[in-house]
This record gives sequence, C-alpha cells and structure tokens, in this order.
Amino acid sequence: MSTGLIILLIVIAAVVVVGAATLVVRSRGRHGGSSLKRRFGPEYERAVALHDGDTKAAERELAERVERHGDLRERPLDGAERQRYADRWTAVQEHFVESPREAVAEADRLLAELAAVRGYPDGGRYEEQLAALSVHHPEHVDGYRQVHRAARPGVGGGADESGAGTEELRSALLGARALFDELTSTEPGRHRAPAGAERPAPAAATHSHARSHTPWAPHRSRPKES
Repeated sequence: MSTGLIILLIVIAAVVVVGAATLVVRSRGRHGGSSLKRRFGPEYERAVALHDGDTKAAERELAERVERHGDLRERPLDGAERQRYADRWTAVQEHFVESPREAVAEADRLLAELAAVRGYPDGGRYEEQLAALSVHHPEHVDGYRQVHRAARPGVGGGADESGAGTEELRSALLGARALFDELTSTEPGRHRAPAGAERPAPAAATHSHARSHTPWAPHRSRPKES
C-alpha cells in the first residue's frame, strides 16, 4: 500500500471520527435542552424569559441548579410534624382576614422554615433555597417566590382593606399554599394543584365566618368558641 493511500485513509478516518463526535455533542445538547424543559416546566419558560429569550443561557443556569441540588434528598416529616405545620398554616389563613400583610409575611417565614426542615438550604439563604426548591418542586416553587415578594414592605398597596392590594396578597397566599402542600405531602414528588384554586376565595368575609370556614385551609379547622 502506497504512502499516499495510507495518508488518505488516515484523513478519511479522522474526518469520520470528528463528524461522529460532533453529532454526539449536538445530540446531547438537544437532549439536554428537552430534558431540562420537561424537568422544569414553567421554571424553564421563566428562565428563558429572564434571559431575554436566550435558551442556551437559561439552560446553563438550570443545569447549574441541577448540578448543585439534584442529589438532595428530602427529609421526611413524621405525622406529628406534619400536623403542627398544617395547624400553623390554618392559623396563617385565618389571620389573613384581619391582617393580610402580616399573614403573608408569616406564610413566607413558615415556608422558609418548612423547606429547611425538609433538608433544603436554610431560609436565610433565600435565593439558594429557592433554586434548590425549583429543582425538586418546579411546578409550584413560583408560589414561594410570589409570597416572598408580596411580604416585602411597600408591595401591594391597600392591603389592609378590600381592593387590588388585598387580592394581590390573597393570590400570593394561594400560590404558596401549593408548595406548602407539596412539602407536607406523604407522597414525595407528587405535584398537586392548590386545593380550592378552582374557586377564588371571597373578596371579603366577616370575622366570625372566616373562623368557621377559612377558604383555603388545608384541613378543616375547628370553630373557635365566641
């Protein structure tokens, strides 16, 4: 076999190897993107929007979240813990009737505490905790984001009386309830819609009515003695 033919065969082999490697890389890239989109759902679309439509940048961010938090294993709650958190959430919802902003702030703190108890980063590192939650609860993590934003001073004007401010706070609490249900569920990984979300809570209610029938309570609350 001539030297020229040997060189030609080597060149052809090298081209084939490079071509195959390129196809593998492209295939992995496409698969990674579609995999991230399936995994993150609404969080994927949000990330793309935040990156002004740059899907590659959004996917890099989401892939980094998976790298940091994908191996996290949630610590289970025992029955007594689950009931204590359910009772506290019911109290938050009842408090909303009298003090919407304070109730939303309580819900924000309660979710941060609950997530930390389940094994997520401490609530003092909100952004990192949110990123970890987005990996494991992507369908409902935005509810936490909403309630955290609504709990900040200066958000939702008119929150102490019926109107747009109160409705904004009410919507935030409804969204947060979905994540609360996820974190207290006995079925890990099951994403559920917020109970009662299909029928909005009344715009206003009397104090006595709210105590006996809180619109979004996860468990039936016992009427308090008057």
